[in-house]
Formats: sequence, structure tokens, C-alpha cells
Amino acid sequence: MSSPGVNGDPKPPCLPRNGLVKLPGQPNGLGAASITKGTPAAKNRPCQPPPPTLPPPSLAAPPPRAALAGGLCPPVGLPLGGPASAPVPGPPAERPPLATDEKILNGLFWYFSACERCVLAQVCKAWRRVLYQPKFWAGLTPVLHAKELYTVLPGGEKEFVNLQGFAARGFEGFCLVGVSDLDICEFIDNYALSKKGVKAMSLKRSTITDAGLEVMLEQMQGVVRLELSGCNDFTEAGLWSSLSARITSLSVSDCINVADDAIAAISQLLPNLAELSLQAYHVTDTALAYFTARQGHSTHTLRLLSCWEITNHGVVNVVHSLPNLTALSLSGCSKVTDDGVELVAENLRKLRSLDLSWCPRITDMALEYVACDLHRLEELVLDRCVRITDTGLSYLSTMSSLRSLYLRWCCQVQDFGLKHLLAMRSLRLLSLAGCPLLTATGLSGLVQLQELEELELTNCPGATPELFKYFSQHLPRCLVVE
Repeated sequence: MSSPGVNGDPKPPCLPRNGLVKLPGQPNGLGAASITKGTPAAKNRPCQPPPPTLPPPSLAAPPPRAALAGGLCPPVGLPLGGPASAPVPGPPAERPPLATDEKILNGLFWYFSACERCVLAQVCKAWRRVLYQPKFWAGLTPVLHAKELYTVLPGGEKEFVNLQGFAARGFEGFCLVGVSDLDICEFIDNYALSKKGVKAMSLKRSTITDAGLEVMLEQMQGVVRLELSGCNDFTEAGLWSSLSARITSLSVSDCINVADDAIAAISQLLPNLAELSLQAYHVTDTALAYFTARQGHSTHTLRLLSCWEITNHGVVNVVHSLPNLTALSLSGCSKVTDDGVELVAENLRKLRSLDLSWCPRITDMALEYVACDLHRLEELVLDRCVRITDTGLSYLSTMSSLRSLYLRWCCQVQDFGLKHLLAMRSLRLLSLAGCPLLTATGLSGLVQLQELEELELTNCPGATPELFKYFSQHLPRCLVVE
């Protein structure tokens, strides 16, 4: 058999040139590579491609041992792929189209938000198979309303929805809204992972009773984080009968039957409690004395939200019972004064986050206590502390570890106070939303905080369009919230 190029045609149109071999295209469902032999497009081509040739030495696979043993190596001097006797590789392995290539999709889908992934999962089965991997849903909590838990059959009967899609994605927590005791029992019976796989449960605006709460925590043995919000049908007796020692995080808010006895149940039944968030209008200073030494070692986060009856005496009980707190919120505890903050600063030296928002009795003196004693503090929230002035900010300017400072609606803060903040090079987040006395001139000086990552100026009269443009030029890495 004669090799190409010997029949007199010096440049056959389909032969490689300059000693290079054109690699055969990979079939990907796109362009001419997807056209097969025998189609009209192939018949009308002026020249058919030659038989598959070997790739260049840099890309070629090692020759098989049998070929080497039999002396089938191409002779020296012959162009690669020239003689017909040279071994010819088989056709390239089939690859799936790019749109369904799981390796590509696994990387691509990370660029979409959770809401967008929900939509993309409906495109086709291949995309759903990739997107339903638990790694794409880690840290997310699905919210299910009571009306979404059932489908109405043609006869008018209700059937509980299929939750297999949630099980496939491996959700570790659920938020159920407006459910009853029966709805919770149906959820437990129909969700395959409810007994051991669910670690967090949140019930909001639901009519769960003491019996329903007891059944839920008894059946769902994996639950270690529990939230009850706007549930007015369970009582303190229900907490005594249902709370389990395995719970490490508990949040109770807007539940009208929660008072001091509920705190007693929590302190006695939850020795491993690490985080407690409580919004209860009827909790008094007495309840905060129920915490024992067991919680003193394990509890690191305490949030007392709008507990109107708590005074400085309650703060005394907290700092002595829970000395290892790293996060404390007294937001909305309107009876706490500077003396209470002094107790916190002197006794809770491990604090990294302190929330004093909506405490109208807090003054600049409280900020002096904070700045002198809380050297590890990274976050300070002073929203609606209407007595804070520029003097208080001068105390805070000495805090080298502070990264987040919230001064929303502090109506006495002026431009002079902002000058004190310019020395706080560790600041990453600063909120001045609603501060009415700040001007564009004073705010423009914040460009000296080059490490700032977020600046909130919502409802700030001094924040003009020209100022935002100035920030975009001089704080390019900072997110400015208008």
C-alpha cells in the first residue's frame, strides 16, 4: 500500500502539514463534530478526512508491549502516521455532552444561590441528580407551612406530601410554620430521617401543645437544637415533661406562657446547654438565679431579648452563674443601667460579643467600662442607645480588637465623634444608619478606614449621592449600604 503524498499530489487538502498531526475532535454534541458519516452534510464535503492518525509524540500513549516485542515500531525517517502498517488507535472514548457532564456541573452549580439551585433542579433529571447532593444544601433550613404539607386528592381527602426530595438532600434541620400536634406526628411518620437524621427543629406560630412537644422530642432523638416562636398553647409544665439533656441550643420567643418556672426547667433539665435565647416579658431577676454550675461550664451564649422586668440585680445573677459567656445580649432590657454594664465588664472578661441595643438608660459611662475591661470584645451593638454621645465614642477608640460597631439611630452622635473612630484600624463593619446629625463632610473622613468591609448609611441624611460616589472611588473594597 502506498503512503499518502506519493501519488503526485504535493498537498492533499486533508493531510497534516509541518509535521503536526491534527487530533480528532471529541464528540460533544456541538458543531460539525456531531455529524456522522453518511449524512448529507458529510456527502457534500469536498474531501473526506483520512483514517485516524497517531497523535504527536508529546500526546501519544506508550505503544503496547506486544507491538514492541513484534518489531512493529515505525521505521526511522518515516513521518508519524504515514505508513499503513503503523498501529492505528481506536476511536476516542465517548464523553457525555457538556450540559450533562457531572464533573462540570459539580463545579458550575457552586456559582448559584440556594434559590437558583431550586429552579435549576427542575431542568432535567441529570441536573437534579447532581444538585440533590447534600453538599449543595449544607447549612440551609427548609421552611414548610402547614398548608404545604398536604395535597388534596380528587375526592377531597388530604394526603401528606412526599418528602423524599428533602431526604435526598440531607437536610439536618426544618422550620415548620402554623402546624398542630397532628401535623408534627404526620411529619415524623412520613420523613425517613426524622428519628435520627434531624438535628434542629423550629416551630413558629404553631398550636403545639404540651403533649405534642413531648411526642416530638421523644420520637426525634437526634434533635439537639430547638426553637419555639409564637407558640402559645404549650405551658411550662410541657417544658418540664419534654426537655431532654441532649439539647444544646434552645430559643424561646413570644410564647405567652413562659415565665420564671420555664427558666427553672431549663436550668435543671439541660446540663449541656451551650446557647440560650429568651424573649419573655414576664421573666424576672429571680429566674436568672436558677442557673447552676453545670450551665456555668457549658453555656457560652445568652440572649435576653426584651425581658422588660430584668434589672441590674438580674445581671448580678447572670455574671455569677455564667462566668464563661462569650456572647451576651441585653437588647430591650430597658431597666438595665450603667451599673449593670459595669458588672458585665468586670466579671465577663471572655466576652467577644455584647448587645446593649434598645437600652435607653445606657450612657457614655457604660462605654468607658466596656473599653477598660473587655479587651477581647469584637462586636458591640448600641442601636437606639439615645444617650450615647461623642464622648462615649472616644472611649471606644482605644479598643484594638473591635471589628463590628453598630450605632444605628444614636441621635446624639456627631461628626466630631466620627473622628475618634478613625483610629480604630481593626474595624471591618460600621453601621451609622439613622444618625441624623452626621454630615457629608464628617462621613467623608471614613475613607481613612481602608480595611473597612461594610458601611451602613441607611436613612442617614448626610449621605448624599456625591458621597457614595466618593466612597466608591476611595473605598473600593467596602460595601456601602445606602
